[in-house]
Order: sequence, then C-alpha cells, then structure tokens
Amino acid sequence: MGIGIPSKILNLPGQRVNQIDWQPDDQKLVIQCRRDRRRKVVDPVTGKKGTINKYVKRQIRDVPLCGYRCMIEIELAQVWISKNERRVEYCKFVDKGSRFTHRFCHLVSGLCRHLSIQAVARHLGLRWETVKNIDKAYLHKTLPALDPSSLTGLKYIGVDEVARAKGHDYMTVVYDMEAGHLIWVGTGRTANVFSGFLQQLPKATAAAIEAVAMDMGPSYQKAVAQCLPKADIVFDRFHVMQNYSKAIQNQRRIEFRKANKPEKELMKGTHYLLLKNPDKLNEKQATKLQTLLDNNAHLNTLYVLKEQLQLLWDAPTYDDMTAQLEQWCQIADQSQMLYLKKFAQSLRRHCTGICNYAKHKLTSARIEAGNVSIGMIRKRARGIQDTEYFKLKIRQSSLPDDKSMFYGIAGYSLT
Repeated sequence: MGIGIPSKILNLPGQRVNQIDWQPDDQKLVIQCRRDRRRKVVDPVTGKKGTINKYVKRQIRDVPLCGYRCMIEIELAQVWISKNERRVEYCKFVDKGSRFTHRFCHLVSGLCRHLSIQAVARHLGLRWETVKNIDKAYLHKTLPALDPSSLTGLKYIGVDEVARAKGHDYMTVVYDMEAGHLIWVGTGRTANVFSGFLQQLPKATAAAIEAVAMDMGPSYQKAVAQCLPKADIVFDRFHVMQNYSKAIQNQRRIEFRKANKPEKELMKGTHYLLLKNPDKLNEKQATKLQTLLDNNAHLNTLYVLKEQLQLLWDAPTYDDMTAQLEQWCQIADQSQMLYLKKFAQSLRRHCTGICNYAKHKLTSARIEAGNVSIGMIRKRARGIQDTEYFKLKIRQSSLPDDKSMFYGIAGYSLT
C-alpha cells in the first residue's frame, strides 16, 4: 500500500519513505525507503563529492513501531573512487556494517542497564551475544572518558577492588569521596595498577589529596606511600568491625566445640545475634542473646568489647582515638582468647590509619554503595565473562539514570 509519511517524522535523513508493509505472519512492519536523489554523493573517507556507481540496499532493525517489530529497508549510494575502488556513502542513523539503527542500540543499552542480557534478548527476540555486543559497542561510544590527567579538585579519594566473579579478574575502582562518583577503573589489584592511576594525575591535583580511604590490604598502601607521601591513609570502620566479627565467629566455634550438650543447644541460632547491634534485636532475640552471655564468659567479653570498640570512632581527636585504641588492646591482651589477641595485634599495626578517621571523618560508604551496584551487575548477568564489558558496566553504574535511554522514537516507551 502506498503511503505519504514524510521521512522527517521517522527521522531518516537521506531517505524517502515509499511504503510501509505489514507482514502478519512475522508480526512486523517493513518501511521501504529510497535514497533522496536530491542529495549529493560524498566520499565517506575524503569528504569530496563523487559519482554514483550503483545503489545498495540494506535492511536494518529499528525500534518497535505501534508495538510491532520494525524493519527499515534503506538505499545507499556506492561512490565511484577509481577503477578498482568503490565505497558506500556514510549514513547518519546506522553504523557501517551494523544491522541496527542508532536509536535501537540506544534502547537496548538502556534496557541492559536495569535488566539482564537474557531478559532483553527474550523481549526483543535477539541472541544473547547480539544484545551484549550492542550494549558493549554503545557504551564504548557514549560513556564519558575517565582520564586521570584531566582530574582537578580532588581532596579525598577512595580505592577498592572488585571481581568480575568470585576469584576471577579483579579490578581497581577509584572514587572521588566528596563528589561521590567513580573517577577511574583499572584491570588488576596490585600496587602497580593503583600507582599507574596516581602517576597520571596532574602534580597539583596529587599534591592536594589529603587522604585516601581503603581497606587494610598492603598493595594500595604501598602505592599511596610511593606516590602520595603527604596523604593520610584512612582505614574504614566497616572493615575494622568486619574483621572483629570474624574474630567473634572463630571464638564461637571454639566455644561450641568444647561445650556440653545443653550449652550447645543454648548456642544454636545465636551466630548473627552476636554480630548484630543491640538496637537491631527484637525482644525475643535480645532475651536469647542475654541468656547466652550470662552463661558464657568468653562470648560475653567479646560482646562487651565489641560495643566499646564501636565507641572508638566517637573520639574527638587523633590523640584521643589513639589512646582509646591502646586501652582497648590492653584489655584484649589480658584475655585468654587467641583470636581476640590476634585482632588486637592487627589494630596496633593499623593504628595510624584507623585513627586518621578523627582527622578527616572519612568513611568508605560511597565505595560500599558502588560495590552494591557492581554486585547487582554481576547478579543480573550471572557472571560476566568479558572483563572489558564488565569495566564498561561499572562505569555506567556510576552515572545517574538517563530516562531517555528508554525512548526509541517520540511517543514510544518501555517504562
């Protein structure tokens, strides 16, 4: 059937719509176009005017139209260059060799930000690999560059490691802790990887960094000592308390092994009660925990020391925090619990980094929030084999949501 829809409505520059065919068997619309003969032919490499050798037809997929799969049949001019050389002219709405319009790729990438690749593939009737490749290519082209040499105004930064999958392909992520956004992603988690980022910073920017938040791993500490000798290292409260929780768990196992049958029954179901803060317990849980503490001196000591350790971060100054930490360690040294003594030794080794919190009040909350987003990426993908693609998804997760990604053409939305 003939139709007179202007090509501007469909935004197909260089093409004129001839007709739209409805194919009920395939449940799709096919928009047939011809090249606009009024447009001059230009060599896509040199930009010079050329002559037409012949017309080449291509069928590409566009965003759904009226709820149906939409294909566009376009016509492009093949430019005569020389006797043995021809080139197809440039098309604004589709890349060379691609079978999908730019706006369709935009739509696919927007969906992949919030859905699994498998879900998007099923919804759009595409192969899993096709959806992943579309999203990867689109992110490569559209994500803003993370260039350390152009960074300015950094005061506090945070660094952490993330894995594509458990035990596989670790990466280093760096955040601006004041602005709260990702500023760099690198492959690997060694000192050299982080040093490579720090060495790329402008000298003025590096000199202005006052503190770096991190966990207690030695590799990142080494990089800071080499490249930012004047910056303080701040070990976050979350990681300190996480290590203390491991000490509680290990000691509880020891207590359980040497307990008699009634004592074992009392200890069952108390694992997470020992780790939770008192204000998070309901009345039944609080009663059960108190009964356990009344009957086990070692676990009672660990629990009391946990509450005292949390007060460490309320100290007003660095000196006060250092003094309180040493007092806590002395109490731990007097106990007969091996894991508690080892934890106290670790606190003393990392005393400076822990107590630097009093100077800067810097936490790694932004890093942990970023890690949650990265964890959601892994969960949706059920593991990402392509490390480069994983890096792109990490960079995308740090950006604010772009609602325009859900729109292919005016009036069509998947939200």
